[in-house]
Amino acid sequence: MTHQLVLASASPFRRMLLANAGIAFSWQAAAIDERALEAPLEAEGASPEKVAAVLAEAKAQAVASALAAAQSGKTEETETGRGPLVIGSDQTMSLGARVFHKPTSIAEAHEHLRALSGKTHQLNSAIALHQDGRTVWSHISTARLTMRPLDDSFIARHLERVGTKALTSVGAYQLEGEGIQLFEAIEGDYFTILGLPLLPLLNELRRLRAIDA
Repeated sequence: MTHQLVLASASPFRRMLLANAGIAFSWQAAAIDERALEAPLEAEGASPEKVAAVLAEAKAQAVASALAAAQSGKTEETETGRGPLVIGSDQTMSLGARVFHKPTSIAEAHEHLRALSGKTHQLNSAIALHQDGRTVWSHISTARLTMRPLDDSFIARHLERVGTKALTSVGAYQLEGEGIQLFEAIEGDYFTILGLPLLPLLNELRRLRAIDA
């Protein structure tokens, strides 16, 4: 490998995906205020896809800047003479123009599922690669998920079973668990749904000679 790879995320799912793919990397959470970045974008009517792209790039830039500051005065360049290649990623969930955020209570999770019931919503997963002060590549993948019609009593029973796990994801569901029972159709790949479109990312890392091709 000719680059040091850094994942700008503390997400255990994104780390798991890269590790399972056999990628050598380190990780660092990005110190950004996502809501503060989203607010002006939403005010100007930015699409959910653009919001995800801006946040992915902001995370990559933030971690790249933190690494540069920490290594100031040290020689940490790779054999190519380039700095670390930082992977930023973000995901938004949208239903039409509405962008959802993680529920903060079971009552809010119930409202999320009621709003999604019987409708098709979209997961928008963005990636940005940042190196030497600039974004060298970006990508957005989408998945469309159709939730079956749910009545309030079923939603309440479902949330009672899954408990606070419902508060850990933006849609108040986990497809890898009991949440799969909420759906009747899914269009899109597994990696996009988990928030890291792995196939286009691996293709680009190979093109950049950052991983073994």
